[in-house]
Amino acid sequence: MNLSARQGGIVSLLNVNGMVSVDSLALHFGVTPQTIRRDLNFLYEANLLKRRHGGAEPVIRHLNEPFHARRISHLHAKAQIGAAVASLIPSGSSLLIGFGTTPEQVALALADHTDLTVVTNNLCAALALTQNVSNKVVLPGGQLRQPNPEILGPEAEQLFSDFKADFGISGEGGFDTDGALLDFDMDEANCHRALRSNCRQRILVLDHSKFGRLAPVRSGSLADVDILVSEKVLPAAYQAVIPDRIQIVIASEAATS
Repeated sequence: MNLSARQGGIVSLLNVNGMVSVDSLALHFGVTPQTIRRDLNFLYEANLLKRRHGGAEPVIRHLNEPFHARRISHLHAKAQIGAAVASLIPSGSSLLIGFGTTPEQVALALADHTDLTVVTNNLCAALALTQNVSNKVVLPGGQLRQPNPEILGPEAEQLFSDFKADFGISGEGGFDTDGALLDFDMDEANCHRALRSNCRQRILVLDHSKFGRLAPVRSGSLADVDILVSEKVLPAAYQAVIPDRIQIVIASEAATS
């Protein structure tokens, strides 16, 4: 689904604020209330919000979207994030790469890097990185979590724990306004904990749709992150909870600097 920049912004504001009014959105975007109502109707038909009198509120979901839908959702933003992360990683590095579609974009952006040692439970990331024969790619055993191209569970957690990598790259199901990192089940959360516990630089990759997105399992907090990469400037509610020691990389700015 292709959303306009304004419609994507409305969804992001809903995820952060919980409820927004037509009048406040019109003022924020500098358009008429009628224009905002048309946007809200479109987003309602796409099941991206719930109507409320005079405004809208987010749709609360506790199940993740199917992989094929996530893979194309916000693809340009994820590709920007991937390129920004790749610019932080020199050839010859060792990496732990987690599951998900944004870490996959990081792997694709690393195509020109050489002599990488990559440990991953993300089959799409592994296939992207094996295109360069100088790279060493290590996968866990275990059962594929169909239809997702990933292996979760004790085998993946143990594999991450057997390494101490230069960089760890992970996404998240959601990011709450109190700084909590959220996943959809315990296997996902345990995998992220194992990955972040066994690398020297912990890189969190989140496109704007993850800010304010709710998921039921807490996998950690910003205390578990060294670098946060997104494609947009973080909303004010999140800037207030991010410790000063964390490096924030805005992908679109990194690409032009």
